[in-house]
Amino acid sequence: MSSRSTPTIDIDVVSVHETESGYVSGSGSESSLPEIYFTKPHLAFLNRQLQFLEPQEILQWCITSLPGLFQTTAFGLTGLVTLDMLSKMKIPRPQMVDLIFLDTLHHFPETLALVDRIRSEYPLVNVHVYKPDGVDTSEEFARKHGGNLWQTNDELYDWIAKVEPAQRAYRELQVAAVLTGRRRSQGGKRGDLDVIEVDEAGLIKVNPLANWSFQQVQGYVQENNVPYNELLDHGYKSIGDWHSTQPIKAGEDERAGRWKGQQKTECGIHNPRSKFAQYLQEQERKKREEALHKALGNLEISF
Repeated sequence: MSSRSTPTIDIDVVSVHETESGYVSGSGSESSLPEIYFTKPHLAFLNRQLQFLEPQEILQWCITSLPGLFQTTAFGLTGLVTLDMLSKMKIPRPQMVDLIFLDTLHHFPETLALVDRIRSEYPLVNVHVYKPDGVDTSEEFARKHGGNLWQTNDELYDWIAKVEPAQRAYRELQVAAVLTGRRRSQGGKRGDLDVIEVDEAGLIKVNPLANWSFQQVQGYVQENNVPYNELLDHGYKSIGDWHSTQPIKAGEDERAGRWKGQQKTECGIHNPRSKFAQYLQEQERKKREEALHKALGNLEISF
């Protein structure tokens, strides 16, 4: 797994010179700069401006405005278009956008073959692969978590296969912002998607092709000879794990083949904190309280 160093930003230290001047200089130390955050009015303003820009212009804004920027992708068509657009922008190496791919261990063979092809055709792009913690194959996953966890407990499956690896990637790579492949035309919860969002953990999510239709995305892929998943030639439009992805019929929404017959439309990465994540957070809080009570008890005994 490859990695790179991204700047850590700390609000605590400001030089005397900068404090006296009333300004914080971009040429000063990184530790003198505040963390990136957007107020609600600022976020609304940015979305009003960005929605009129072309995807390439949005990407250029991201590169010049957002440190710790990565692209999260499962190599769907929109993500591939984003990758190809970035490759044509002649970005200096330190500012190039690395990819994060979550290998759930349940992808189609065609998807994994595409990952290898992307590495070959875009050799300057780093692809960081994250798998479920402690396992490397679907067989190991089944032995550890059960053979059909996505059926018996889909929230737990999403946490183990996608959400936890994503959070681990963000932590280890010091990710502050991500480019996603979500679009409004994909339907479901994505119908009113903004170009830029901030999730409950403070992660900035940018959807550079939010305004594009499937036809526009497909047209770009064809015109620019962008490599794509072979399953798209067999009735698939949105491709995830093999056990939760089916081809769609004419006239169906683009993501109709995902979790067909279920109310579910997202895997957990783009949802608010899941019930399982809330449960884990509560368990961690209880552990901290128990440790504190124990420490206080030992302190009383020593007196």
